[in-house]
Amino acid sequence: MTALLRVIGLMSGTSLDGIDAAFIESDGEAQVKPGPWLTLPYDPALREDLRAALGGKGPMQNLERRLTEAHAAAVRRVIERHALGAVDLIGFHGHTILHAPEQRRTWQLGDGALLARLTQTDVVGDFRSADVAAGGEGAPLVPLYHAALAQELEHPLAIVNIGGVANITWIGAAADQLLAFDTGPGNALIDDWVRAQTGAAADFDGALAAKGKVDEALVQRFLGHPYFARRPPKSLDRDAFAAFMPEGLSLEDGAATLTAMTAAAIARGAAHMPAPARRFLVTGGGRHNSTLMAMLASRVEAPVAPVEAVGWEGDALEGQAFAYLALRAKKGLPLTMPGTTGVKRPQSGGRLFPRPA
Repeated sequence: MTALLRVIGLMSGTSLDGIDAAFIESDGEAQVKPGPWLTLPYDPALREDLRAALGGKGPMQNLERRLTEAHAAAVRRVIERHALGAVDLIGFHGHTILHAPEQRRTWQLGDGALLARLTQTDVVGDFRSADVAAGGEGAPLVPLYHAALAQELEHPLAIVNIGGVANITWIGAAADQLLAFDTGPGNALIDDWVRAQTGAAADFDGALAAKGKVDEALVQRFLGHPYFARRPPKSLDRDAFAAFMPEGLSLEDGAATLTAMTAAAIARGAAHMPAPARRFLVTGGGRHNSTLMAMLASRVEAPVAPVEAVGWEGDALEGQAFAYLALRAKKGLPLTMPGTTGVKRPQSGGRLFPRPA
């Protein structure tokens, strides 16, 4: 049995809620032992500055430093809280502020060299660039980790991640049968709607949407977007569907309509799967929204459950994935496959930032 390395993965998602730091022990292949994790919320000023930078706008150098220092704090916090001691490697995704693979562009803010210096640990970052440069979508990156976790589960299986953007990993009966793609908006439009109307960060547990009425005409116009007709693999920027923000609806009706859009987009995406999934396991912040989960269950033809139903920790999953991918990158193993990003052949990636001597 290959020796397992001790790795912390860091993820700052498009929902802008904070930094997930998750510890695993793994060989970067079939062996995975998930461990402790935490989420370090962003301070409000950093969150708003990141929001203002989306699309690649404004000065970045100071913002990148602040973001990296926040990630270093998350590393220290998870090590201290759980008495982890020294770790072998850190996987540092950074924060996506621009993703336009059709232009061969993807930009994750974060200074890997600075993080290596602040943590005195080797860091792997820049996970998406090599795939995009090779003609891939650069996203989603988590499917190989999903497949490693799901080895003993019944297949075909769909794993749905509902973050700012939503994506699906479909895993077939054979280990190499993988298809993955962004389905459409996840929480981002719902969060932006509630924030604009009330100042609150999100529609917690879907309470507003549960009181509203869905504008089905707007949902149908939304489903007419050319993106849904494209065959996967395919990926999106966080704000790709901003033009479908409701107008003239009440707070509750707008929340209900946007929630229905997210569920409908996932269901439309399920039509691309090579064989029907036996069940849908949901991860990401969206699984905490009971209204969204109910809408999704009503639109797909298989049971829907949070990933906790199979013993996974949904709030830690993406952080764990970037720990796993950091190991694969260091070994020169593929991070992406033709079925996950559309790249022509299995593609390694990532950039190693050694800790200073």
